[in-house]
Amino acid sequence: MAKDIKSVDYGLEKIFKGAKDFLPLLGTDYVEFYVGNAKQAAHFYKTAFGFQSYAYKGLETGSKDVVSYVLTQDKIKLVLTTPLNSSSQINEHLVKHGDGVKVIALWVDDAQNAWEETTKRGAKSYFEPRTEKDADGEVVRAGIQTYGDTVHVFVERKNYNGIFLPGFKAWESDYNPQSLGLKYVDHMVGNVGWGEMNDWVKWYEDVMGFENFLSFDDSQIHTEYSALMSKVMSNGNGRIKFPINEPAEGKKKSQIEEYLDFYEGPGCQHIAVATDDIISTVRGMRERGVEFLTTPPDTYYMAAPKRLAEHDHKLKEDLETLKSLGIMIDADDEGYLLQIFTRPVEDRPTLFFEIIQRMGAKGFGAGNFKALFESIEREQELRGTL
Repeated sequence: MAKDIKSVDYGLEKIFKGAKDFLPLLGTDYVEFYVGNAKQAAHFYKTAFGFQSYAYKGLETGSKDVVSYVLTQDKIKLVLTTPLNSSSQINEHLVKHGDGVKVIALWVDDAQNAWEETTKRGAKSYFEPRTEKDADGEVVRAGIQTYGDTVHVFVERKNYNGIFLPGFKAWESDYNPQSLGLKYVDHMVGNVGWGEMNDWVKWYEDVMGFENFLSFDDSQIHTEYSALMSKVMSNGNGRIKFPINEPAEGKKKSQIEEYLDFYEGPGCQHIAVATDDIISTVRGMRERGVEFLTTPPDTYYMAAPKRLAEHDHKLKEDLETLKSLGIMIDADDEGYLLQIFTRPVEDRPTLFFEIIQRMGAKGFGAGNFKALFESIEREQELRGTL
């Protein structure tokens, strides 16, 4: 008899017993991109992904060096930041990496303590704890450096009732397209260089108290031409998950190598965002112009019911509908998941998004690796980078 499966909802209870949880982390606070044109990027994410206008910082609010637009959808907040002059250090990031993720901000109860606990365990400080105030209260933030030029910022906002952060004002807009059902950041994947994955796994274990709860080597993640290795790190409650990828030897250049070449170093490869209705979400995104990787072959979908049956699960969604949209299916003992990946959203073949619906499963689509990477290789071949 098939099990009763429901969408996964990560609470605050500890589910990964190996995590030390000395911070602790409450969730993803925001993700900040450094981009060449924040106004245009904001329009893209509103139009194509269904984000809503939320907050703004710029010349009108007294910011003379940067402008930032904050977008929201359910629990997700994206911050899009652009320099206002040539002397800004943000320009160095843009010249080297192109548009990409700079800050993965983490929501905490005590930012001072989070910074102290991580720096004493070996984290390099990005900035020391600082209190930012306005008429609506105060926010405490502190930052540490992680792989490449990426940083984690701890955000403590329990004494703040304002819009986003001090220095921002509400962003009122007549243009707010309908939400597409994106709910929260499920995980964010980092690509690191050759032989660096285990170093960063140890860093997240030692510095952040995370647990390595899944590992994949090149015998599991490979195609005829390329391979990679990946280890998944999580905090105790499962709200913060960071898979770490590194390249592996193959006949041709892997997607990880391509990323490292064009991003010119380690960085955030993709952001996975959760939905409770992936069919509706993906259908809406396609209608608004979002491009996804090519659909797996018919044989993939023919084999899907058998893969589900092996774990005693029955698909609630219509298989032909999933096939028509290119949505992939994977299962484990706890349930199944549905996922799909966009093409790169930047001009360089670097950052992309994953849309994921977890129906009980807490894995990462191991059964889809071959189909996914063959699809990526077809894109690489068109770009001449395979």
